[in-house]
Amino acid sequence: MSDFFQLNSKKLIIFAVLIGAWIIVAKLQIWSSYVLPAPEAVWKSAMEMLISGELLEATLVSFKRIFLGFGIAFIFAFVLGLIGALFPKLRPYYTAFVDFIRHIPPLSLIPLLILWAGIGESSKVIVITLATFGPMLLSVDAGLGGCDKKLLEVGKIVGFTKQELFWKIMLPSAWPNIFVGMRVGLGYSLRAIIGAEMVAASSGLGYMILDSQTMSRTDKAIVGIIAIGVLGLCLDWALGILMHKLFPYIEKV
Repeated sequence: MSDFFQLNSKKLIIFAVLIGAWIIVAKLQIWSSYVLPAPEAVWKSAMEMLISGELLEATLVSFKRIFLGFGIAFIFAFVLGLIGALFPKLRPYYTAFVDFIRHIPPLSLIPLLILWAGIGESSKVIVITLATFGPMLLSVDAGLGGCDKKLLEVGKIVGFTKQELFWKIMLPSAWPNIFVGMRVGLGYSLRAIIGAEMVAASSGLGYMILDSQTMSRTDKAIVGIIAIGVLGLCLDWALGILMHKLFPYIEKV
């Protein structure tokens, strides 16, 4: 238990240093309160937004979009990775197209997505899916393709079929790589949703930040930025707990 608190206290040091520097800069009035409001002003705005429900509502809207886009991207990446591993002869037929899509910035597709899917939820979810799909597919491919050849040889010696080799050796050994890809994809999904909400949305954290800038409320914009970071940390923590419960052999990172 003491190691747990010691580890978490180390993680909080950088936040304490940044807040301390922020307080000092605000006291010295190097920049005006409009450019960089004091921590007290941001805290006051955060409490007001929490009490009114504005912050919670925006966070839940963004979370819903992230959950849908991330889930869809993971399903597509996982299935396509399985197809490539089980049927390697099919890989050349889709690799070029997947690489082409993977290198297109999802935000550049927003004008077309608005034209095709409107400004509703579909366009935001598609942006998140496209942003998250690439890194997760690469992690699935790396995990399945990086299986220890000696383990596969042992499986063949004991009489495993091709399907048994995959489900009992290749896939379990691939989960650490898949887990890393999911964490990377989660970061991409947060970046994508904020950009999409700033361009075409009337709700969510991205919209709230842009609206705060329009209303010259820098304090509210900073609250939104902090909320994004906290949401990302919570989702990453929850993903780590889930993966460790499902696959205890994966080392916590």
